[in-house]
Amino acid sequence: MKYLSLLIAVALSSTCLAQDASSVLGKWKTIDDETGRIKSIVDISEKDGELFGTVVELFRLPEEDQHPICSDCEDDRKDQPALGMQIVRNMVQNGDDLEWEDGTICDPKNGKIYDCEMWIDEDDSNVLMVRGYIFFLYRTQKWLRADS
Repeated sequence: MKYLSLLIAVALSSTCLAQDASSVLGKWKTIDDETGRIKSIVDISEKDGELFGTVVELFRLPEEDQHPICSDCEDDRKDQPALGMQIVRNMVQNGDDLEWEDGTICDPKNGKIYDCEMWIDEDDSNVLMVRGYIFFLYRTQKWLRADS
């Protein structure tokens, strides 16, 4: 009986994690802070209780490099194409909140990796707030749900 109770508890906790993660899972439009233009689509997925984000589409102007690579990256992403790149890594849920933290985000444009946290906007569930930071310096972007 104890074994059955434990099994049920584990199943329920796994279901809760999946339901909480589902609000951030899926495709998100990244928006350029300066121009307001859509830059890319990032697909947020979950593996082993952590979130990861991969660039699945790029929106480039005709005068921009149509197939940019991360020549300034210093990790396994060095000289890799931005398209298909995993830019968000190892985000873990902050308790029961719909907030994810302790991961990293890479800017393929300059190769810099920032600590990251993200959360669904409390006023609009189609907006994902993504904050990259180093120490006390940070920048927060609004990503828009791609299928809304």
